[in-house]
Amino acid sequence: MSESISINPLGSHISKWGEGPIFWNEHLLYVDIEGHALIRLNSDTGAEKVWDMRERIGTVVPRESGGYICAGDSGIYSFDPVKEEKKILADPEADKRPDNRFNDGKCDPKGRFWAGTISTVKKTGDANLYMLNTLGKLSLKVFGVTNSNGLCWNDQADRMYYIDTPTKEIWGFPFNNDSGELGERRVVLNTEDAGLEGSPDGMTIDADGMLWVAMCHGGLVARINPEAQKVVQEIKFPCIETTACAFGGNEFDRLFVTTGIHKSVEEENAGRVFVVDGMGVRGVRPFAYLG
Repeated sequence: MSESISINPLGSHISKWGEGPIFWNEHLLYVDIEGHALIRLNSDTGAEKVWDMRERIGTVVPRESGGYICAGDSGIYSFDPVKEEKKILADPEADKRPDNRFNDGKCDPKGRFWAGTISTVKKTGDANLYMLNTLGKLSLKVFGVTNSNGLCWNDQADRMYYIDTPTKEIWGFPFNNDSGELGERRVVLNTEDAGLEGSPDGMTIDADGMLWVAMCHGGLVARINPEAQKVVQEIKFPCIETTACAFGGNEFDRLFVTTGIHKSVEEENAGRVFVVDGMGVRGVRPFAYLG
């Protein structure tokens, strides 16, 4: 691992609560949950396009056929960025609004969209993780969580990692890439027991199978060896609310980190996207929705 790491802010958009970064077609896509915005950032020029989504938006992924798949207050929906039109695809917790909304999500290697909900009133066990398959059918995959957050798959597509933030745990599941079925859950790491500050939030994975976890309220991103069940590196940021991370760039060797604005602490670059260079690590490329 290189010692010449640099950390710099990108773009001009200040998110109230940035989340869900994904690098696609030479741009970084991410959301501003509390700012009700979807942002597309050119990481080379800093040019941005911001869409007002008129609701809290928890995540975004590209759609192979064009446009995006998003999830937020109104459920899971497609979004046409040219016409700025939404189409609801699934809304499994409409009866729980406004106390529940969709939060983090990603596509698996077969192009299915996984997204989970959060109990905004912190009702323990009242949220869930869902999967929308490529035929548009929604299924419940993990039930009884409170704040569904980071998820990712290893390069072999035989293991899925997942975070329910209040548990302070990172979970691993055997994964059947053909069917999308999950095996028995095991705890990969308890971040509190490991001495990490904050709570585990967004997550990604590198080509060596190491997890990268943004520690919300902790001002850091941790690199974790899931097999050895230990923290191998911590990268500190000048913002307390480090929310999510994703690899990108031409070689997928740059780490993009979203942040949010703390309720009471004033920080110069809070809400900015940061890019980490010089790590000597490459990430696993993301997947688009194939439905």
